[in-house]
Amino acid sequence: MSEEHIEEDLEIEDYGDDENSVLVKTHEKIDVDLCGEIIKVERGYVELRLTTTPNMIADSVGLIHGGFIFSAADYAAMLAVNEKNVVLVASDCQFLSPVKFHDEVNFIARVRHQEGRKRNVHVEAFVLDIKVFEGEFKTVITDRHVLKLNLLEDEENESSED
Repeated sequence: MSEEHIEEDLEIEDYGDDENSVLVKTHEKIDVDLCGEIIKVERGYVELRLTTTPNMIADSVGLIHGGFIFSAADYAAMLAVNEKNVVLVASDCQFLSPVKFHDEVNFIARVRHQEGRKRNVHVEAFVLDIKVFEGEFKTVITDRHVLKLNLLEDEENESSED
């Protein structure tokens, strides 16, 4: 299969217009309306923008549910790692200021530490100049898709050997 066909099948897109931009290899089917629009992707670095929508509102005052902020931050972390089979294994996050309807939330994610298949990604989010979120995301790159790892089979085999 040619490289052109592989990119087409995976819906890989190129973001940015300079020599540092890279092809996106992960989370290619994600809903950008819920998780944010890619602004810039470089190796180990991502800028993402989440435009808040009415279906993100949590109450009558217009507060945006924190789960949408976390989801966009997680997506930014995955894009910063940018490996096909990257998964989140842990996070330590702080919600620093509320986000309201009509806010545009800008995320910056940077890979800070790399060891073998592990990556630690620092993510910050801002509304204008106000930092609204900060988190450390621990990820692992797997050989196969996480849903094809047969973890339950391995666990069953171990328990039957006891």
